[in-house]
Amino acid sequence: MADFYRLPLAELEQRYEALVRRALPLWGIDSDSPLRLLKLRENAVYAVTDRAAHEKLVIRVHRAGYHSDAELQSEWQWITDLGEYGILTPEARASGNGRMFEIVESPSVPEARQVDVVDWIEGEQLGSVEEGLQGSPEEIRVRFETLGSVMAKMHNHVSQWQAPEGFTRHAWDVDGLTGEAPFWGRFWELPALNARQRDTMLKVRDRLRAALTQLGTAPDIYGLIHADLVFENVLAGADGIRVIDFDDCGYGWHLFDIATSIIFLHGTEHFAPAKEALIAGYRQNRPLPDEHLAWFPVLLMARATTYLGWMHTRSETETAREMTPYIIELVMNLAEDYLGNL
Repeated sequence: MADFYRLPLAELEQRYEALVRRALPLWGIDSDSPLRLLKLRENAVYAVTDRAAHEKLVIRVHRAGYHSDAELQSEWQWITDLGEYGILTPEARASGNGRMFEIVESPSVPEARQVDVVDWIEGEQLGSVEEGLQGSPEEIRVRFETLGSVMAKMHNHVSQWQAPEGFTRHAWDVDGLTGEAPFWGRFWELPALNARQRDTMLKVRDRLRAALTQLGTAPDIYGLIHADLVFENVLAGADGIRVIDFDDCGYGWHLFDIATSIIFLHGTEHFAPAKEALIAGYRQNRPLPDEHLAWFPVLLMARATTYLGWMHTRSETETAREMTPYIIELVMNLAEDYLGNL
């Protein structure tokens, strides 16, 4: 399947589009409906205009093998429950079979794929990994404060939530971050690292493993988290901040969520004010004692290493080829601070 992901983006788009057109009738949508690619990275995401119903929807084709059917069903269970709790989340469109997702095959794409559909969301992304933040400094401050507030509400929901029977998701825990088989891959083995960088990552791994073990997983600091609240997964609209793309949600530290939201600002003038606004907003709805916040550098470093792992295990993708030098520089700068402050 690696050869498939090495295809030129234009060809990948055409192949995914063929699969999407096979999937559309399962939701009662004309297979000839207009499509527009929104995102092609982990998943292939398209906007579709249902001409018969005169409405716009979003259809997502999942990366093969990333989640089991039970894990994806659990993802949708949490999204639905968060929506009922008052968090603005994507609104799923059940298929004609009454399912939250369908398994779709196409000769153009290797392996059957999980496919789901959500209502179109009007809103403006906070920014993107590639292009950075959008808006004035005051707009950015307000949005990060609002994001912190929403994040705290999500953590509050989990604190009082009873996961239904059969609920299953991966974990961003000690083993999921620093074990022999981290969830996103053995980051210290990324071929693009030189010998000195690999040695640094091995030291970071050992220090992180000891620190995270000491931190523990008490329910006031650890639980089900979104784990990907980066700029492009947060939409600012007329009805408030809406959280999208729960693909990476799993069990982890609350500070891991906070670190994820601002890690790509590290080394920029936005990092400190965004962190301050995020924490201020978070504390409006959930306690975050200073003694717990002191662990933030540990979770920031842990989050950084996962992106090396992602580049390693998705090395065949254009995203990995383009982003690997930037990610290495980001991680090494953080590692210098992290190891130097111990």
